[in-house]
Amino acid sequence: MTSGPGPYRPLLRSGDAQTVIARYWYVPPGDPRFPARERIFETEPDVKVLAHENRGGNGSHAPILLILHGLAASSTAPYVRRLTQSALAAGYDVVRPNVRNCGGTEHLSPTLYHSGLTADLRAIVDELAPAPLFIAGFSMGGNIALKLAGEWGNAPPRHVHGICGISVPIRLRDCSRQIGLPRNRLYERRFMRMLRRTFRRKQQLMPERYGSFSVDGLRSIYDFDDNITAPVFGFDGADDYYEKCSAAAFLPRVRVPSLLIQAADDPFIPAAAYSDPVLKQNPSVRLLLTKHGGHVAFLSRDLPRFWAEQQALAFFNDLKS
Repeated sequence: MTSGPGPYRPLLRSGDAQTVIARYWYVPPGDPRFPARERIFETEPDVKVLAHENRGGNGSHAPILLILHGLAASSTAPYVRRLTQSALAAGYDVVRPNVRNCGGTEHLSPTLYHSGLTADLRAIVDELAPAPLFIAGFSMGGNIALKLAGEWGNAPPRHVHGICGISVPIRLRDCSRQIGLPRNRLYERRFMRMLRRTFRRKQQLMPERYGSFSVDGLRSIYDFDDNITAPVFGFDGADDYYEKCSAAAFLPRVRVPSLLIQAADDPFIPAAAYSDPVLKQNPSVRLLLTKHGGHVAFLSRDLPRFWAEQQALAFFNDLKS
């Protein structure tokens, strides 16, 4: 077994403080030996996905870590860059896709994105074969990765060795309600500003497709999903979208070794979302639940500071050793 990080000793015991401070924690510049280059994946007709790729200098046989960002983020999000640096130092190559329309890529596809859109990830995974592949998904990215693993069922690609999801909203309806609580209003306003900005750019690029929609009166993520996401993708409202795209429903069929890392004080994800018995019954899925850690944070009193990211790497290292 590979030596991993020790028990989690939280730097802060407030989920909100963890969440906010981690977002603005300084990320040092990347190692100049491993520069990023852009790579385009054509995942469907008329759909292109922009990724940033860092090669670790270990040749064509190096394992690849594919990192998926969260809602309204991009391949350059702080947590993505931190994990990229750690993975490169550990001998991985790294591929960091931007989910459709994120990272300034609205012009590369005619559609929007949602938390269960697995087509792009499936195509990217196939294109990266046969190199040993590991997938790390943060928040929404973790939901997409685990949903895809469930879709694969008993026949996952042979080169996919493991998945780790950090702060994953495996029950989208519960998480939408949670973030809509008055205590989370500041968070939701920030997400809505980003979602509205991205959608308006899409409208400017493709007025014939999206001109009839309006985001002006939408104040919650539920409203956005009910009025934009669901009709655009053919769901019967937000609740139908949440039911069909939540990873929790797909967990029983997951056969890729998977680790979920979740904090009980995550302000966006209620602890009850992780009470599903399948998290104990499916031997392919392991849950690592901590009392503290916030959302996509897990700041530690020990070095390195970001415990969950190091735990993910230790999990992958064990799988490839």
